[in-house]
Amino acid sequence: MQSSMRQIHVLALILAAGSVVACSHSKQTQAVPSQWDPKAAAAYLDQREATWMQWPGAARDHNTSCVSCHTALPYILSRPVLRNSLGENAPSPGERQLLDNVTKRVQLWSQTDPYYTDKEYRGNKAAESRGTESVLNALILASDDARNGRLSDVTLAAFSNMWALQQTEGSGKGAWSWLQFGMEPWEANDSQYYGAALAAIAVGTAPGNYRSAPGIQQQLTSLRDYLNREFDEQSTINHAVLLWAAAKLPGLVAPERQQFIIQEISDAQQSDGGWELPPLAWPKDRSLHSLIHKWFRSDGTAQDRKSDGVATGLMTFVLRQAGVPAEDSRLTRGRAWLAFNQNKADGSWLSVSLSQRRNPSSHVGHFMSDAATAYAVLALSGN
Repeated sequence: MQSSMRQIHVLALILAAGSVVACSHSKQTQAVPSQWDPKAAAAYLDQREATWMQWPGAARDHNTSCVSCHTALPYILSRPVLRNSLGENAPSPGERQLLDNVTKRVQLWSQTDPYYTDKEYRGNKAAESRGTESVLNALILASDDARNGRLSDVTLAAFSNMWALQQTEGSGKGAWSWLQFGMEPWEANDSQYYGAALAAIAVGTAPGNYRSAPGIQQQLTSLRDYLNREFDEQSTINHAVLLWAAAKLPGLVAPERQQFIIQEISDAQQSDGGWELPPLAWPKDRSLHSLIHKWFRSDGTAQDRKSDGVATGLMTFVLRQAGVPAEDSRLTRGRAWLAFNQNKADGSWLSVSLSQRRNPSSHVGHFMSDAATAYAVLALSGN
């Protein structure tokens, strides 16, 4: 009886919060500036990547560092696109250090330890760590090779490591074991799908027509089957990353499914031009768990139900990647929101943890803003 009353109370709170958000969304935003500050964004990203690489919590064996989904990966995908606007002719020191770190771990793959071990954490963290790292390494190195126009031996080795860990049976057949720490949207129970979509982006990004290599066609078919088989239960953010992958890897999903995702993303855009992260982050299983967490974090604090940098940056970027014209109102409004909401003091865009309330000025409190800034840069730097 008490459990039922608690659920009713939570639902009442959700409905009340929803009415407040609905009222706030009815307000139309004022005109916003079209300019943003690439130099300030680059300075923020460089500083945060340097802080991450120096943080003891990121340190791993052989004098290497963990590649994080919130800071390191978005950094290395976004920082190179700022070179032209900043007049840079070479990778930043942060890029070079991260690339050297990934290269070293690929070359020493059989000698390095997993990011996390089963002795330290419950579950199968060693396998999850290896699966996650193999995909991230391949994506980072393939992206760098794409800019250089040549597929390197170390990238081929990273892909070899990745394919060797692809699951061959069970519900995850075609995907990879993925780190699960209960932290949406990148290290949660549904993040295996996100990881598989990143693997598809890596394959589609790699130069030299790697996607057509005879030796990977069976694995690629298995990956494609997984992404389509598990599609219906995924969150909007996972669908968005799949749409990004489909833009890089033709034939990954049917055109009708791509249009479905575009419409799904478009329907979630707010009247201010941005997107809210909490409604996009949880699977569409209609469970009370998913419903509650769209409004409340695991620590009981209320989610920030307003447009934010991660959601707006990623959705705007992905829509453009999918071929939505640059002059489309969905993109112009999304970019306008981003231009208006850059932090003029440090060059960042704000986003906050979905799992627990954190001190926004702390190192950990910056993690989501690191990703937000990187995706905002990708969205604003595109044609």
